[in-house]
Amino acid sequence: MFADNPCDTNSVIDLMFLFPGNIGFGRHTLHPEIYKPSDHVLLIIEIGIREINTNINIWSIKKNSEEEKDFITSLVRGIQSLDTSAIRNKANLKTLVQQLADIFENMWNTHSKQKRITKHFKE
Repeated sequence: MFADNPCDTNSVIDLMFLFPGNIGFGRHTLHPEIYKPSDHVLLIIEIGIREINTNINIWSIKKNSEEEKDFITSLVRGIQSLDTSAIRNKANLKTLVQQLADIFENMWNTHSKQKRITKHFKE
């Protein structure tokens, strides 16, 4: 925002967007008395976190683990085994791309482990 008074400095308008369905929507407080070192009015928004049991199952490979090393090694071997010398038309390319997708899927299914995510999950 450009100041209309030459004695004032130009400023920036900060915007915050919240989804109206959010539990904290409309629950905000302006604190004009707290502005240093900025010239902005402090806006505090209270966003509630519901107490629900998440219980989501995911498949993952832990970073820097033996499983990750094995996964990458298997992927490289699988990719190296692809025959890329016979890509003469769109159908050959589609077949090769599907083979590549199959390699990724098979290696993921082989090396990943199922984990149950709850509100107490830490990793």
